[in-house]
Amino acid sequence: MNLQNMLSQISPNGAAHTVTIDPTWHQGRTAFGGLSTALAYQAAVVSEKDLPPLQSAQIAFAGPIAGDVQIQTQLLRRGRNAAFIKSEIMSSDTVSLSCTFLFVQRRASKIDYIDIPKPDFPPIPKYGETRNGPPEFFTYHLDYPEKRLTLGSGQPRLANWHRLRESDNLNPFAELMCIGDALPPSVMGLFEEQAMVSSMNWHINMLTDTPRTDNGWWFLESETHHASHGASSQNMTVWNSNGHAVMKAMQSVALFI
Repeated sequence: MNLQNMLSQISPNGAAHTVTIDPTWHQGRTAFGGLSTALAYQAAVVSEKDLPPLQSAQIAFAGPIAGDVQIQTQLLRRGRNAAFIKSEIMSSDTVSLSCTFLFVQRRASKIDYIDIPKPDFPPIPKYGETRNGPPEFFTYHLDYPEKRLTLGSGQPRLANWHRLRESDNLNPFAELMCIGDALPPSVMGLFEEQAMVSSMNWHINMLTDTPRTDNGWWFLESETHHASHGASSQNMTVWNSNGHAVMKAMQSVALFI
């Protein structure tokens, strides 16, 4: 099932939904965090009419998600320009994902400022220059140009072009929720051997209310700025094919090494 098939299990105008996680979207014993976040976002979007664009999201990865899950939403507050919606995914009768989404109607401002250093973008991959993961792993649904991680590189930074293999007719925010978490944790570039990692919290800020790119390609960038005592903190940026930053994020990752 591609992302659109997964999202279509969430019916409009409902506050509770049952969704079956396709095993091709797993990463180990749990569903891929980007997919879980996209499902929670979709449930939030259909729970209220005429929502403004997504501005920000706070995601807590509280436990593994697999099989049949329940998604529940709750409107926390809605004013003239902003709406806060809580969305939770229940797996095995426990809360495994908890999100708070903030939807905001953008307004004119005298301030127009950006200070996000641009990376050196490699060329967007051409036809025949990409690879995919195995069917039992979420990267099966992605195109990317080369091996995504090399242990022992000594570099706590990962960056590369990624896209969903099927992205037609997707809500662009749901697409970004999904693709934005596609890189491995960048701290793994410091690993000398394989070890378990687990994302714990993810904070997202959208930089545009009209995210667009060409042919589904997004440039993902993640850099660890601190790792100690079994946890790391990383900054993340998603750029579109024209080199414009569309999403900034920070993630906390548990390290079992």
